[in-house]
Amino acid sequence: MIAPRFSPFALAFTAVVALLSACTLQEPAADNAAAQAAGGERMRSTDELVSRSGEGFDPATHPGKTLFEGNCLGCHSGGVPKAPAVVWLEMLAPDAILAAMNGGIMTQQAAHLSEQQRVEIAEYLTRTRLADYQPPAPPPSCQGDAAAFAGAAPARVGWGHDNRRFVPASVGGLTVADTPGLRLKWAFAYPEANRARSQPAIGWNTVFVGSQNGTVYAFDINSGCAKWTFRAPAEIRTAIVADPDSRRLYFGDALGRAYALDAMSGRELWRRKLDDHPNATITGSPTLGGGTLFVPISSLEVTSAADPDYACCTFRGAVVAIDPETGGERWKTHTIPDAPLPQGRTKTGTAILGPSGAPVWGSPTYDAKRQRLYFGSGENYSSPADGNSDALFAVDARTGARLWQTQLTADDAWNVGCMVGNDNCPTEAGPDYDLSASALLIPLGGDRDIIVLGQKSGMTYGLDPADGRIVWRQRVGHGGTQGGTHFGMAAEGTTVYVPVVDMADTRDNRKYDLANSGAGIHALDAATGRFLWRRVAADLCAGRQYCDRGVSAAVTAIPGGVIAGHLDGRLRAYTRDGGRVLWSVDTTRPVRTLSGEQASGGSMSGPGAAVHGGHVVVNSGYGLYYHMPGNLLMVFEKAR
Repeated sequence: MIAPRFSPFALAFTAVVALLSACTLQEPAADNAAAQAAGGERMRSTDELVSRSGEGFDPATHPGKTLFEGNCLGCHSGGVPKAPAVVWLEMLAPDAILAAMNGGIMTQQAAHLSEQQRVEIAEYLTRTRLADYQPPAPPPSCQGDAAAFAGAAPARVGWGHDNRRFVPASVGGLTVADTPGLRLKWAFAYPEANRARSQPAIGWNTVFVGSQNGTVYAFDINSGCAKWTFRAPAEIRTAIVADPDSRRLYFGDALGRAYALDAMSGRELWRRKLDDHPNATITGSPTLGGGTLFVPISSLEVTSAADPDYACCTFRGAVVAIDPETGGERWKTHTIPDAPLPQGRTKTGTAILGPSGAPVWGSPTYDAKRQRLYFGSGENYSSPADGNSDALFAVDARTGARLWQTQLTADDAWNVGCMVGNDNCPTEAGPDYDLSASALLIPLGGDRDIIVLGQKSGMTYGLDPADGRIVWRQRVGHGGTQGGTHFGMAAEGTTVYVPVVDMADTRDNRKYDLANSGAGIHALDAATGRFLWRRVAADLCAGRQYCDRGVSAAVTAIPGGVIAGHLDGRLRAYTRDGGRVLWSVDTTRPVRTLSGEQASGGSMSGPGAAVHGGHVVVNSGYGLYYHMPGNLLMVFEKAR
């Protein structure tokens, strides 16, 4: 990757946040108690995750510290419900913070501050000296025919439309047999980035993709020039969801705002803050279905519990249904129906509020036949654990009314207090087995369907969409905090491709049976859950730091096989018949980018490959949670 020029603390703090949303320090369940150790040493401090490379910058003595605490902290530590928590401010770019105070949303609040004082606040929050910060230069602008929006429109496949993530040949122009002929066409290095986790959308000869610094790009797919760019104030980690009919783009940002843009110009049509909680965010991609946009809401309040004086917790996961044209809310359904209530106090006297948590990490699944919406939840943040965590929900897509829910792991309450060993840790203390991947609704024939769902526990399930009854269950890996299925499965017909992380060293002091490691990808029969084949990936890391062989990123099915990005940076195509590796490319190798600079990818996690018109478009780099950083967008083209 090209070394970022700004905010090493902000980038590293994001790594802490990512880890804290998934990690746990308790002992494993009884069935693994005698297993081999695979978890490494217990983490002594979250500082172990932070690469503080800002030499010469001492936040404790910087003048911005006193200014921020005296002028801003009261609102951003919960005094004003809609004010973003400090954790989010520390992830922003310096120019985004300054813009908020200089003519933006915080103009009135910052009016009494001098220009230098505003600079010092921005420096303190981002751990960056503004004199050293260079805003990223825009990519080359398209000219002539390259600036036009022509060619096939975006297809309704993948996140935002169909969570089976299957791209037919009529759309993708690609079968698995074609993959050995793929060649790199061009690459783009995201500026000021150590990760690339927005799922691209492709249509009208254009690649639409978000980025770490909040920029949305519209690249010409043939040359890589930019037709337009749009800057949101915070990172975009959702897919860019393209609607071919309205020619709108939809996405969410890290501050919990949903957006609509005109795909032809990048003009903002609307933006909406969908939850008042200061720690609310949007990680899962919005879903279009039945004339409504469904947006999942998650949060990182789980990190606030690292402070033993923080009253944990008040956030509740949700899905919000909004009008795609105006952004107006139609309904909102919380995973936990009632607001948290006092549940006593910790040993040190801090209030306990609950039940809380159950965030919605993944993209909801729309069922047009039944007019339903399916989505999974994560763990409770505080005691008592209830029946809404680690559960799959079915709601009426028209009203949000709950129809059924099936809990897959009971008694799962966890927060960062468990990691640092303070009294905010719930009595349940985990195990933190989120349902972070989207549910797949798969036709079985004869008007029969089944829902297939993966979990961080290492289990995959088949459920009846009528009532949520578990039809089958299959263990695909040992699971854990860095195990099981993370971001997304795919299916071609009744063949389900299940990616498994199962890191070799989870760094959580838990024990796993290494003989059950499923690090790789596996194929299951959707009707029965039986294995069609298993492919545990070879370990090719050769001692590289933060390298691992498993598959965390969502996978993408194409006719005859599946494309999977691994944590070791390799992008592979596997055949549907037998799971043979037909094509492999190492995205960590340096390549020349559009700017002329050499750059490289890293671990592949979050989004999977986008396939359209004989092109495969992928992001590479995930500098979070002990994974390899990188900042590449890579566009491959089929040989003609």
